[in-house]
Amino acid sequence: MKHHFTFHNELEKLNKKILRLSTMVEERVRSAAMVIDTRDQDMVHKIIVTDYEIDEMEIEIEEDCLKILALHQPVATDLRFLVAVIKINNEMERIADMAVSIAMRVDNISKFNHQQAVSYNFAPMIEKVLKMLKNSIDALVNHDATLAKSIFIDDDFVDHERNKCYEETKKRIMSDCNHPGFHINTYLLARHLERIADRAVNIAEEVIYFVEGNITRFH
Repeated sequence: MKHHFTFHNELEKLNKKILRLSTMVEERVRSAAMVIDTRDQDMVHKIIVTDYEIDEMEIEIEEDCLKILALHQPVATDLRFLVAVIKINNEMERIADMAVSIAMRVDNISKFNHQQAVSYNFAPMIEKVLKMLKNSIDALVNHDATLAKSIFIDDDFVDHERNKCYEETKKRIMSDCNHPGFHINTYLLARHLERIADRAVNIAEEVIYFVEGNITRFH
């Protein structure tokens, strides 16, 4: 009885940790999305210098998972949960890295000081990416495979927006050939956002695996 209680107590603690990590990552992505428009240097700096917090928690969660696997040898749903957490934990850390990449890219763009450049409208893409990330986290919290599957549809929109930004960037470089670095860095913002959406899809796939026991690969 004591072993059983300890095991499920450790699973509950692990669940709380992965949800706390998810909240931290979502906050950083929202901040990164905000600085694309505001170019707030204080926020840019904060996103970059606090990345270690995500890295440390990711390592802690992975160590907890391995400890539980070694000591309790779980099966069935509990085993699927641990496998899903290990993978989602890694995806969250990668998403946080993308938020840092966005912040660094914004910092680079600001240094070009190209005041004549027309700003690219990332708003539709940002809205969809944030929705996908939020839904992937909500699906994890609520063990909702149906919500997880809905994320796959939104990924096509994000890919389309990334491609549209790429075509627009080519036109801007041809018409403004003195500032190619500015425009390439702007396109790379779209690329980072698209990668966050891809990671949200990966999280959704792991939620489906945990809830239904089915391995799903959207792409």
